[in-house]
Amino acid sequence: MRFEHETLAQRVCFTPGEAPATVRAEVQRLGGSRVMVIAAATEADLAERVTAEVPVVLRHDEVVMHVPVDSAERARAAAAAHEVDLLVSVGGGSTTGLAKAIALTSAIPIVAVPTTYAGSEATSVWGLTEGARKTTGVDARVLPRSVVYDATLTLSLPVAMSVASGLNALAHCVDSMWAPRTDPVDQALAGEGIRALAAGLPAVVADPAGLDGRERVLYGAYLSAVAFSSAGSGLHHKICHVLGGTYDLPHAQTHAVVLPYVLAFNAPAAPEAERRIAEAFGSASAVEGLQGLRDAVNAPRALRDHGFDEADIDDAVDAILEVVPANNPRPVTSHGLRGLLRAAWQGTDPLTTVGEER
Repeated sequence: MRFEHETLAQRVCFTPGEAPATVRAEVQRLGGSRVMVIAAATEADLAERVTAEVPVVLRHDEVVMHVPVDSAERARAAAAAHEVDLLVSVGGGSTTGLAKAIALTSAIPIVAVPTTYAGSEATSVWGLTEGARKTTGVDARVLPRSVVYDATLTLSLPVAMSVASGLNALAHCVDSMWAPRTDPVDQALAGEGIRALAAGLPAVVADPAGLDGRERVLYGAYLSAVAFSSAGSGLHHKICHVLGGTYDLPHAQTHAVVLPYVLAFNAPAAPEAERRIAEAFGSASAVEGLQGLRDAVNAPRALRDHGFDEADIDDAVDAILEVVPANNPRPVTSHGLRGLLRAAWQGTDPLTTVGEER
């Protein structure tokens, strides 16, 4: 066994029902005296409660999916004008992403308070969109210094969105099994993440007001993101970044739809990863386990339901081929990728459509 694994420096606080006090303590610990709070307008009241005991000098609510460059520039200018020395992001992946965009050019520390299961808060990955093209990168400056997880903050997240967001986290786990820099530590974290998400998501569906399921999903989402941040972006995420950035598709739903098709595509060529995923699901096969979970939580089914046009498949194939990881377990051809995208667009059975090259 020979590998190198780098563990990122980050403080993680699971504090159910105690987000305001914990955020205050983390801001004080980091020496923040001029805080910029980033939260979408729809979460303004929640963000105000969470940061009520924090020295806020600016509240910023221009949160846009996929973080357009012009939006990031306005947020950076606002932070500079108010001499901000600490960022608190309250929300999902787009909110965390905007905070990261500011930190990327200023190194202002971030305290992230997630209200979804996006996982962005636990990675050093940033993403910006310009001219219908999404660019991602890795930089230590964008990793939040502290993350405050409070499952009560996710109670208002509708069940359907909870499912999509949780499956986005699951995609981090699956990609981490064969991503470019994966190692046994990443795979162990990803396996535990799958187990937590597979148990938590059905519990959220069965009891949306209960905390047990939501805490399990938050825990799984955190593990998935830590694994993903180390392992790197695999085929699934390369596909979804192109689809999201180019065609402005909803982030979580796109990941939720595409995941079983990438799993069915890669699994035959990655038997050890397939075995680990199947074991984490407690299933005979990885795809069977994922499909069983998707059926149980009524997961999003087809890209055509979320704004992707069949006529764009060929252009998407060309764009994705440019960014496919060189060490993907299975060679990715335009023919195979076209079949994968068409199946995801239709929402057909992944095993019968992309399991074998045609």
